[in-house]
Amino acid sequence: MKLRSILRSEPYWVVIGLFWLIMGGIYLNHLITGWTPNREALNLAFLGDFAVYWYGVVIMAGVTLGSYVASKLAHERAVAILEQTVPAKIRRRSVDELGLPAEIRAILTKNRITTLGQLLLVWGFNPEAIGLNRIGVRAVREKLATAADLDPLWISDDPPWRQWNPDYVWGGIGVCLVLGVIGARLYHVLTPSPSMAAVGINSPLDYFRNPWQLINLRNGGLGIYGGILGGVLGLLWYTRRHRLSTLAWADLAAIGLALGQMMGRWGNFFNQELYGRPTTLPWAVRIDPTNRLAAYADVERFHPAFLYESLWSLLTFVVLHTLAKRYQDRVQPGELTALYLIFYGIGRTLLELVRLDSRTVSIGGVDLNLPIATLVSLVIAILMAIWVGLRRRQARFKTNS
Repeated sequence: MKLRSILRSEPYWVVIGLFWLIMGGIYLNHLITGWTPNREALNLAFLGDFAVYWYGVVIMAGVTLGSYVASKLAHERAVAILEQTVPAKIRRRSVDELGLPAEIRAILTKNRITTLGQLLLVWGFNPEAIGLNRIGVRAVREKLATAADLDPLWISDDPPWRQWNPDYVWGGIGVCLVLGVIGARLYHVLTPSPSMAAVGINSPLDYFRNPWQLINLRNGGLGIYGGILGGVLGLLWYTRRHRLSTLAWADLAAIGLALGQMMGRWGNFFNQELYGRPTTLPWAVRIDPTNRLAAYADVERFHPAFLYESLWSLLTFVVLHTLAKRYQDRVQPGELTALYLIFYGIGRTLLELVRLDSRTVSIGGVDLNLPIATLVSLVIAILMAIWVGLRRRQARFKTNS
């Protein structure tokens, strides 16, 4: 496929490219001059000096773009199912053949619904989405019910392509975000980093002694694995409620999540956090004295751990996106989610080799000098690999038998 065709059909690649062009330019300027942009994007004085931080801006941008990509992939899958289910000669028929009033035909045309295929697709998502009032929707339903060669299933409340209604992305993202943030915060509270001692937090109990700190997100962090667990619970609730395949939608969510992480990690750059061990490498990030850990007060340049994770997330996104687009028929539901967890687990394990300020595993008061994140990452990656292997083996057994 030519580049021009790719950009025309999938404009989010342009956004991703522009994002890296802008962030790459900012980071290159940082390497040359040592200047880091102010973490505060703007100050809303009319709200009592309420500050909006770049950290939040890039995270929300990542969430939005990731959701958009997931919705586009969902729409493509819906179209594919429609094309497999409804014969081409029926899809190409004009809506004029239904004998609808001129006013209704004009509204459908305005909403770019001119063929039966286009009408059936939107109708299967939500009849009201065709842009008509209840009387108009009822008129279309009556005409569809009496039209020749139309299977009643296609105009029912549950046609095969309803599963991939892209609106489900925007309907479920709120639930997943709320539970994701709660889960991420709880993970951090239960595994506070050593640097939290500077604000009086030495163990999870210290949070519960001062309940305000439990919700003080500006003084502490969020744990990715807790966020993933919370998001999964939100996804499970939403898909069960709408009678959707949880594993299939988890795969699209994983693709969007990888893209969101790629963008969101740059918020750590603006906050001058998530940096690694001291280094003299040419791409080392400079950290201001006020943001350095006490043990490294005299060190200026560190591994840009945030950049490593962002690049790894980009690689993860490209792999998952490619599999979802080109090899959808070969990938079983849930396998892209498993692959995301394997990729993240490997990346996080490697990242912990250079990261500072990681809580380590302690058993009976003995510190094993093993980051908790490394242990969790390895366990999850191994379990996911075993799960995929067993499913593949079971599938081959059924095929051979």
